Amino acid sequence: MAYNFKEEMSKPERLSGGHRLCAGCGAGIAVRGVLRALDADEKAVITSATGCLEVSTCMYPYTSWNDSFIHAAFENSGATCSGVESAYRALTQRGKLNEKYKFIAFGGDGGTYDIGFQCLSGAMERGHDMVYVCYDNEAYMNTGIQRSSSTPHFADTTTTPQGTVIPGKMQQKKNLTKIMVAHGIPYVAQTTFIGNFKDITEKAHKAIYTPGAAFLNVMAPCPRGWRYPSEKLMEVTKMAVETCVWPLYEVVEGK
Repeated sequence: MAYNFKEEMSKPERLSGGHRLCAGCGAGIAVRGVLRALDADEKAVITSATGCLEVSTCMYPYTSWNDSFIHAAFENSGATCSGVESAYRALTQRGKLNEKYKFIAFGGDGGTYDIGFQCLSGAMERGHDMVYVCYDNEAYMNTGIQRSSSTPHFADTTTTPQGTVIPGKMQQKKNLTKIMVAHGIPYVAQTTFIGNFKDITEKAHKAIYTPGAAFLNVMAPCPRGWRYPSEKLMEVTKMAVETCVWPLYEVVEGK
């Protein structure tokens, strides 16, 4: 994929503005970066686990999504997307569907690292032609900033408060990206949206257009949970990358 910033930014938005995500939230920017990697005339089916992204972009009867969208339960975005992809393949093989679609599942770290891990693992192991995207804000932000297995060591959350008894979360952050690599799927990558969005767009394009299962882990900071001013979002992600707290890398066919 030859990256052209102006061309990418001129594509129609697939996630409309006016949603209810907080100012300075990384989730919406992560979604826009991933969906912008789709070819302009490409059709897609999106599934999303319950979480900040879903409750802020799809409050019935309104939706911010311009593609076909399915709200899955907290735990089964991966299973929902894999089921739709299976139905699509069956209908195509029977000659009942001629249109081409791409399948993308979204989930926060709570719905991906923890509650949705079983469905994610199953979808990846079966090799469905889909992309699972985790927007990782490192806690259960939607329900009150509780710790998840993605929460970093010593982080202060409402269930792991820093104080005189404990210094925050006592466990290390789970390395989910490495676990996805161990599934032997064709494409796995870690990214975020620093700079001119080149990294996230190129990796999302590879994930979407690589046949088979793919996984993207996107750092998506939360201003309320991380307690940074909303205008500091890009600075926060840039520091995370430059200090290697969130290394950018990809694993293609195991390499």
